[in-house]
Amino acid sequence: MNFSGLPRSVTTITPQRISFVGGGTDLPAFFNEQDGGVISSTINQFVYVTVKRHSALFEENYRLSYSITEHTNNLDEIKNGIARECLRLLNVEPPLYIATAADLPAGSGLGSSSSFAVGLLHALHLIKGDRVSPAQLAEEACEVEINKLGNPIGKQDQYAAAFGGLNHFTFQTSGRVIIDPMVLPDDLINTLFTNSLLIWSGVQRDASVVLKKQNQKLGLQLNKYEKLIRDVEECKNILLASNLEFLESFSRLIEKTWATKKSLEDSISTSAINDLHNQIKEFGGYGGKLCGAGGGGFLFEIVPEKLHEKVFALFGAGSLINIAYEPLGSRLLSVVS
Repeated sequence: MNFSGLPRSVTTITPQRISFVGGGTDLPAFFNEQDGGVISSTINQFVYVTVKRHSALFEENYRLSYSITEHTNNLDEIKNGIARECLRLLNVEPPLYIATAADLPAGSGLGSSSSFAVGLLHALHLIKGDRVSPAQLAEEACEVEINKLGNPIGKQDQYAAAFGGLNHFTFQTSGRVIIDPMVLPDDLINTLFTNSLLIWSGVQRDASVVLKKQNQKLGLQLNKYEKLIRDVEECKNILLASNLEFLESFSRLIEKTWATKKSLEDSISTSAINDLHNQIKEFGGYGGKLCGAGGGGFLFEIVPEKLHEKVFALFGAGSLINIAYEPLGSRLLSVVS
């Protein structure tokens, strides 16, 4: 094949996300029966993916570099399921070199696997010379993760990674996803993140384990999922109404929605995670929740900025991360012609 005029190498940058309310209603088991909804925001923590035309001198069709390195001539032998199925879906001509890195560990509740899927698909399209929309990237990532790999996950992470920003996503029973980008008054989104911290629970986990259990019980707990949908509407009202008690109101809501989430499945939280959350509140935090499906990863805690220095001194800088709002989704970072 003649690759003249096409890039030799591309690198994409794709954000991770914090889901504020509605997580779980983006699962097909729920939105196939009634519309689901999520409000989430991307943050300034990223997944980076490089795809490069590999020299034939290496005598291998595929080299992948992530937490391990893979070398193979056979697509079917690639162990990284997301990489294998993305390559199969887009049918990109080998030989190829693929490398990925991230700002934060995998299994941390910030949607890193979907950010990787979106970022890799984006890079593969670019190396082929394709133009691709965020909606196409999101749907292709869902196809790979949910339909091809059979992962028991929802659709919110793929859409957040592809579109970026603060959004209200509606997952319709028809399969259509409605995206409502939210622009907040009085710079509230930056106020929220300036007064927030990510706090590491010390536990990396496989979200699929928790979500599989959650899916199995979903049909018996529809009333709790309906509470989560009502919380989405309440969250939207709080975010769009500028008032002096914004942080306190928002904190109370995510505390409430996390209490509902914890009641869905015992493995969503642990006594150690609950103790850490309560310790932050006793120190002056307004409230928070565990990010993602549960079981470990990061706590998202709303803590007044004036207390951050003391919190860092108490818990150690290695366990806490300042975060900021990220308005953009997956995008090209660099290209070599």
